[in-house]
Amino acid sequence: MDTTLTVVLGIVAMLLPLVVGRLVWKRFDQYFGRGDEAYMDTLGYFLKKLGFTILIAFILLWIGISFVFSGSPNY
Repeated sequence: MDTTLTVVLGIVAMLLPLVVGRLVWKRFDQYFGRGDEAYMDTLGYFLKKLGFTILIAFILLWIGISFVFSGSPNY
């Protein structure tokens, strides 16, 4: 049962950053777009959006995997 729980939590820990990253990507324009279409079409804005999304997803992945494997035995 312990192995099954670890596998299920591991899958959730890997899928959660994808879901949250997608939400961040979609809502980034609402929070940081300033309503300016010309600004939102620039490379700098795209790189900020991409970097922020990757950062949030990576932090969630790190926390999730750390949580899943924090109680695993050392072999």
